[in-house]
Amino acid sequence: MKTINYQHYETLHITRRGVDGGVLDIQMRALNGKLPTADHTGHCELAEIWRDVGADESVKVAVLRGEGAGFSGGGDLNLVKDMANDFATRTRVWKEARDLVYNVINCDKPIVSAMHGPAVGAGLVAGLLADVSIAGKTARIVDGHTRLGVAAGDHAAIVWPLLCGMAKAKYYLLLCEPLSGEEAERIGLVSLCVDDAQVIDKAYEVADRLAAGSQSAIRWTKYALNNWLRQAGPTFDTSLALEFMGFGGPDVHEGVASLRERRAPRY
Repeated sequence: MKTINYQHYETLHITRRGVDGGVLDIQMRALNGKLPTADHTGHCELAEIWRDVGADESVKVAVLRGEGAGFSGGGDLNLVKDMANDFATRTRVWKEARDLVYNVINCDKPIVSAMHGPAVGAGLVAGLLADVSIAGKTARIVDGHTRLGVAAGDHAAIVWPLLCGMAKAKYYLLLCEPLSGEEAERIGLVSLCVDDAQVIDKAYEVADRLAAGSQSAIRWTKYALNNWLRQAGPTFDTSLALEFMGFGGPDVHEGVASLRERRAPRY
């Protein structure tokens, strides 16, 4: 049986759960002490981990969660600045962003996300593309792309309209309006909403049930259902290209400056 050694991951804390270790617990680390953020290394690792999960024959289910005050805090502003100023960095991160979405979709193992507190950026990509997404009542889900001055690429165009409908998707994506876990469940953006203190326990409960089920039946069902997302591949590719075109434009510099200075942007 092929297994993977995960010790080389720097921004992800990975452990095994269950008697047979069939549930892989993936925790995004809060290296800044508050929230997990996707810096150069973290962005790459969050894209690559799903290939390892798929290749690891000992893994039946993966649980994705965040460390500290929230699920994910979005992209590191230094990474965003480097993308805006350097074509090679922008090209590399574009490939990683593409791989993150397609690797989650194509991972044959079911993925359960457990979202508490803020859920933004690259972490949110995997959180909402997860096969079962669980959010705490006071979770704060927001796609912040247009606030930053770039198009809503990543996962937004490929999955939000499918989950919550075009009207709701446009409202929340165009305005960067935050959603609570309760509202996200109400409009269908997440699978379940539970009390904040129950998020991790519920995710483990769901993961354990999936691990105890017929693996071929569960994996093939996921594969078939994800054809809805694969059909939207051209829409996703367009949105991602437009997002990264924005990283080469003028608005992103004002977006970064406004976030650093904690003020409203002036576009």
